Amino acid sequence: MTEILGIPVAVIPGQLMLGLVNGSFYAMLSLGLALIFGLMGVVNFAHGAFYTLGAFAALLGLQWFGINYWIALLLAPLVVGLLGILVERLLLRRLYRLDPPLYRAWVIIASVVVCFATWFVIERTRLGATLRAATENAPLLQAFGVNVPLLMAATYGGGVALAALAGVLAAPVVLVNSHMGTSLVIVVFAVVVIGGMGSMLGAIVSGLVLGLVEGFTKVIYPEASNIVVFIIMALVLILRPAGLFGKE
Repeated sequence: MTEILGIPVAVIPGQLMLGLVNGSFYAMLSLGLALIFGLMGVVNFAHGAFYTLGAFAALLGLQWFGINYWIALLLAPLVVGLLGILVERLLLRRLYRLDPPLYRAWVIIASVVVCFATWFVIERTRLGATLRAATENAPLLQAFGVNVPLLMAATYGGGVALAALAGVLAAPVVLVNSHMGTSLVIVVFAVVVIGGMGSMLGAIVSGLVLGLVEGFTKVIYPEASNIVVFIIMALVLILRPAGLFGKE
């Protein structure tokens, strides 16, 4: 059997695929964090809980229920879970029956499409320009009749919806439990720092690349796979404190 660095070649593609799947989850979660921080200046420490809720919502198949908007905002995990419920009801039940390799490929494609669609909306559309204006001069924008509080609420909801959708997609390929978001969100914060705080493109690219790096590390040196992201983060902070895509 052909080997590279003592590793069977046949093992490498599968491990890199798993790394890219993890990178897809990192990208969606870090994009949600970057969206909230970049447009609201808020560090969302509850992001892992939204990811967990999305996974549980997909598994439990909860039903839609009506709720007051402001209560929904305060109880954001429940609101975010509804997105996972709808997606699971309409589409994912069929996808969950796919063979694991096909489902993982679908996860990667779906994640890339969702992430870059979100980036396009924020960076290249009038809605995105309005959202950015709301963060820079909210009183002026409100003077023109724009409902800034509603925009901010929608921004927060969009960020946590990305986390919930990542949880929905992850449900068939990870062990779903109440602590699944706790350890993952620590890695995701590191991804955001590497990409640049508030940089959405940095969050997407860094998430996908670091997932691949982590997957490759599990092949060549498994003991370092849990810390490789943090080693990279330390190097980036030394060489470029603002992150790879951040502004100095």
